[in-house]
Amino acid sequence: MFGWLWSLIVGAIIGAIAGAITNRGASMGWIANILAGLIGSWLGQSLLGSWGPSLAGMALVPSILGAIILVLIVSAVMGSRHK
Repeated sequence: MFGWLWSLIVGAIIGAIAGAITNRGASMGWIANILAGLIGSWLGQSLLGSWGPSLAGMALVPSILGAIILVLIVSAVMGSRHK
């Protein structure tokens, strides 16, 4: 019943970790952190597989790596649009 809420919370944490590692988390906001965490989790697990510890059906290490990749790509695209 609360599985989707748990997924959103874990996605937000993953997105916040990725934002902190890339130094771009403060400017993203919580909605963007949740999206980066959820999409990054899917991306990371698609590219790297599901290994390591997991929460809410998300393997944490590949999910964080996928979210970092996603944050860096989005930051590069958004940065180039402002120049």
